[in-house]
Order: sequence, then C-alpha cells, then structure tokens
Amino acid sequence: MLRLAIPLLAGTAAFAEPFHDRTHYSKVFGENRHYRLLLPPSYDSGAERYPVIYYHHGHSDRYTLEHYDGGKDTIPRIAAFVAANDVIVVSVDGYVASHYTGFYGGSPWDVRRDGGDYDFGAYFGELVAHIDGAYRTRASRRFRAISGLSMGGFMSLWLSARYPHLIGSASAFNPGPEFHGGDKARRVLWRPKDHVSNHTRTMVRLVRSSGDYISQYHEETREAYARAAGVDFEYRRDEYHRHWATSIEETFAFHKRAFENPSLDSVPEVWSHANPYRRFDVWGWQVEAAGVEPGITHLDNVSSGGLRITTRRYAPDGPPVPGRAISVVTAPLYSPGNDYELLDYHFSTGRVSRSRLPADARGRLRFAVDGDGHQLSFHGPGAGSQPPVLLPVTPRDRLRVPPDLEVHIPLRIYNPRRETMTDLRLALSSEYPTVSILAAQATIPRLEPGGVALDVSPRLTVRFTSGDGYLAPARLLLRITDDGGHTAAESIDVLVIPSVLPKPLAAEILDGRTMTFPVFRQKGNQGGGAPVERTVTEGKGNGNGILEPGEDATIWVKLAQGLDPFDKNTWRRSKVYSDSPYLVEIDDIQEQKQLEWTSAQERTSLVRLAADTPPRTMIPLLLDNESWSFHFTPDVRYGSERLYQAFQLHRRHLHEYSLGVP
Repeated sequence: MLRLAIPLLAGTAAFAEPFHDRTHYSKVFGENRHYRLLLPPSYDSGAERYPVIYYHHGHSDRYTLEHYDGGKDTIPRIAAFVAANDVIVVSVDGYVASHYTGFYGGSPWDVRRDGGDYDFGAYFGELVAHIDGAYRTRASRRFRAISGLSMGGFMSLWLSARYPHLIGSASAFNPGPEFHGGDKARRVLWRPKDHVSNHTRTMVRLVRSSGDYISQYHEETREAYARAAGVDFEYRRDEYHRHWATSIEETFAFHKRAFENPSLDSVPEVWSHANPYRRFDVWGWQVEAAGVEPGITHLDNVSSGGLRITTRRYAPDGPPVPGRAISVVTAPLYSPGNDYELLDYHFSTGRVSRSRLPADARGRLRFAVDGDGHQLSFHGPGAGSQPPVLLPVTPRDRLRVPPDLEVHIPLRIYNPRRETMTDLRLALSSEYPTVSILAAQATIPRLEPGGVALDVSPRLTVRFTSGDGYLAPARLLLRITDDGGHTAAESIDVLVIPSVLPKPLAAEILDGRTMTFPVFRQKGNQGGGAPVERTVTEGKGNGNGILEPGEDATIWVKLAQGLDPFDKNTWRRSKVYSDSPYLVEIDDIQEQKQLEWTSAQERTSLVRLAADTPPRTMIPLLLDNESWSFHFTPDVRYGSERLYQAFQLHRRHLHEYSLGVP
C-alpha cells in the first residue's frame, strides 16, 4: 500500500498511515459511528480552517474504502490529493448491522423500499456538526462538499438535493440510479433525474466509466442535469472497464473550484425543492406534511413574494397525495408584527381565497394548505411583487403532443397580485428544429387580481415533427411581459409522439381477472434467458376483460421481440398515458427489474375508468412498456482485461391502443 508522509494530529507519531480512523456518538443510531479522516499536511502546524469533502462508499464497502481494492487505489489517491491541497476529507460509514454479513459485504445507507429504520440524512447532520466542532473547518455550505461511488454516488446526489442549504457542491462516480427515501412506512422511489431542480443552487459533477455496467442509467441522469439550465453541471466520461471511482483528483479539484465560488455563500432569491419526509427544513423554511400516505411535497419558485405548493404520490407524474395537511413556517423575510395578505389559488377548485397572516417577532409567516396544489402570494411590507404566473399545463410531468398537427398549448396565466394587470404580452418560441411556431404572439388586455386567463391557447399554435421510435423531447419558451415592462420566462417541456406508432401484437385487460402470461426471465450477467410462466390477478371489476365504468385494471401487451435476443413473444404490464378526463392512473406499480443490481424499478400503471364515463366512449391510449437485457459481449477487451460484466440495458416500447367503453 502507498504510504504518504503526512503529519498526524498533535501528539501522534508522524509518517504513519495517511489517515485517522475515528468514532463519534450518534443519537440517530444510539451508538458510536466510525469515519476515516484525512488531514492536509499543514493542519498540525497552524490555525487555518479548511473546507471538507464528505465521501460515501458503495455497496459492501465501509468507511475504510478497502473492500474492492485492498486499500491500493481509492485511499492512496484521496490521500495524495489531500497531501497537495488544503482540504479535509471525511469517509463516511454506511454500515447497518442487520444489512451486513460481516465487516464488509452488505447493503449500506438504508435506502431500500422496506427501510427507513435509520435516517442517514439526519445522521449526516450529526456528522457535520461533529466534524465542524472537533476540527478546524470552514463551516458553511460553500466549503462543504459531498461525493461518492455507486450507492455512495446516489447518496451524494440525494443528500445534496435534500439539504441544499448545507452542501454547496456534489459529485457522483457511477451513481446508483434510484433508491427509496422518506420516513418509515412512507418511503417513495427517488430518482435524481426527477428532481434536478433541487440542485439549481448547487454545483454538480457526474463521472461515468465507459465500461460501467449501468452506463445507460448514468446517461439518463446526465441528460436530465444537462437540460436543466439552472444547474451548474459538469460531466466526465473516463475510458475504464469497471464500476469504479475514476478521476478522483480531477473531481476533487472541481470541489476546490466550488470552494472558490462566492455565489454559493448567498441564499438564493428564488429556489425550488422536493422532499418526501414528513418534516423538513430548507433555506430557513420549515415544512410539516402530515398524513399516512407516502408522497413528495414540492415547493416551486419560492421567493419572498410567494410560491407554488403541490404534492405527488410518486415522481415525476403522480397524482396529488390524498389527506395531506401541510403546515409551513417561512424564513424570517418579513416585517415583524405587520400583517400580510395571503392570496391562494386552489388548483382543484379554481377558486381564490384571501386570508390574513401576522408576521411573528422574527418576521416569519405561518400558514397551512392541503396537498391538492396551491399557487400562493404574499402581500405586505418587504414582500416582493410576483410576475404573472404560468399555471401547470398538465397534471403529469410533461405534455405528450401529436406530430404534424396544429397544437394549442393549454396555457393559463394567473395574476398573483392585488392589483389588476393590463396589457400582458405573451411570446412563444423554441430553439428545437422539430418545433414550428405557427402563431407566436398573444395579448391579455386585462387580468384581475387572482384572475386566470383561460382563452390564451387558441391564439398560440405549434406544429411538431417527430421520427420513429420513442417519445422525443422538445422545449418551448414562453415570455410574459407585464404592464411594468418586466419579463418572466417559462420553459415548457413536451414529448412528441412518434409519427409511426404501432399497435400491440396483442393486449389483455385485467379487471379482476387471473391470467398466466409467458414473461422473459434473465439467466444471469453473462446473458441468456428464456420465457417463464407468471400467473397474476390484478384490477378490480367483473373480470370479463373489458374495462367498464367504475372498474380498475392493468393492461398487458405482447411483444414479438424484446431487447434481449432470447426475449420473444412475451408479455409485460404497461405504463398507461391518456388525456381523457375519464381515465386516471391510481397507482404506480413498481417492481424490481429481475436480476438487475441497481434497485431500478419497472414502473407500470393501475388505471381507473370513471363511473360517469358515457357509453360508447372511445379513449385513445399510449401503452408504454419496457424490456431489458444483460448485454454481454465476451470478446470485448479493455487493454488486456475482458469486459468486467454485462451491461444492464433497457428499451422503451410504445404502442397506440383504443379503449372502447361498452
């Protein structure tokens, strides 16, 4: 093992190991917890304070970072960086005794669906407080970074999204794509790609190895961050044949650049945040989301002038969380002792209510709403004036639009002020070559306080072009100029339906039926597999295979060929998309993708047909299915070594389907 001459803490022998293994007491765990500490050479000889990088290990490893490499790679490289740079590195321990078979070997961080016994987010706060209290650190978010490999890479993205006010920069080496978070019994699937807005005031770096077996997931994560204009994002791909932490030195240098970025010192004037926990604090705001159902609370475009509060049972396209009661205490942004008016537009009713909010002695406001969705604005001393607001264009994550037709984007403009707005000017544009703006300008002559302009859409028309394959992303930009000459810009993401959309080879509706399907089953990470029989009973109804009003159902389709060469003439459950007001998705069915080690979930739909659906209604559907493969090519080499293991690939299949109501 490489030995570096790094002075240790005062009173200890020099020229020993380039790290110190320490413990501290944790209230979260009720026991002492381990960490590995690496200090710069100058630490013992002066009074300087240092920034800190917290490093999170991967599956089966611990804070020693020695399980995968015997201590011959990661620790020496981190130690070499610390020896040459004024920074402290803390290696965090993800150990959970019940999840490990020994000192090494097990699932860390308690991020499984049935987990939640130990909150590593709360523990991270304990560790930060301990490190800041025990060592000479620069204890602010700008000088606090987080990094990690694999499951630890997920933790880096997850914790920095959960605590943006604590962490200024985050990096992830080949991160796990999705795990579960939230309180015990209220866990939800959390995919960083669904929540990039949490990082709009954080510097983020993603590192991918070319031979990493979950590279496709890393590309999907990269695409989500790269398309988020508000995220300071970097990406690096290394030619390397394993699931590993590459470019450690360059990535830690990225964090050094973050330490030099003074913009990370300030609280953002406008921010967004999503959180699955019952209670959370962010940027000085305190939120409690009471209720038994799991779900995610979203705070969007928060400023001193107001915010949007919505909930989703799951991301990115879940319905509101039933029974949610949300209590909010704002940051101390307002004039103590003064009264403020709260203007509340309720999404589910379309009504506006007004209430009085007194600011407390610290200048905080307190209010409560349900989880149905609210656009809120505050009016009084020091509250900023909000611009015109574009209300959500769809209850889902993004609009799905047809190609080659004139499309009216369903725009609704809301006035959050107490004063009437006049002469609002709207301009629609796009940089996408697949988007043709046919009518780009519209004017709203007058919009009353709390009013919504509903007649804008017919005056703004767009035509989309798509190709073959899957849904294609496009983006529109809507600029709204108010009567004071101020311009607000809103991005509208859409998905364009392919021009050529096949019908399924066969489809079955399970409305309380029991059926046996041949489904593809992977053999292992050297490829191969075969169909096996799976018997399922799903839905709720009379079981006649016809979705009738008031019934719940899943929809299964048959594929002639899945992604894997051995996946032929097999069936899978569908994710169902529909614009019909009569058909709603009532559950997101999440199942592990067979033998994959990522914790990634296959997500499909349980739908309900409304009891008041008129007879002989035809409802067009998009049926979205997924197939996957351990893609193994035994003659691939990285230098003299063979391919480490099969790539875990997946493909989406889209079909059109018409649901006929009897």
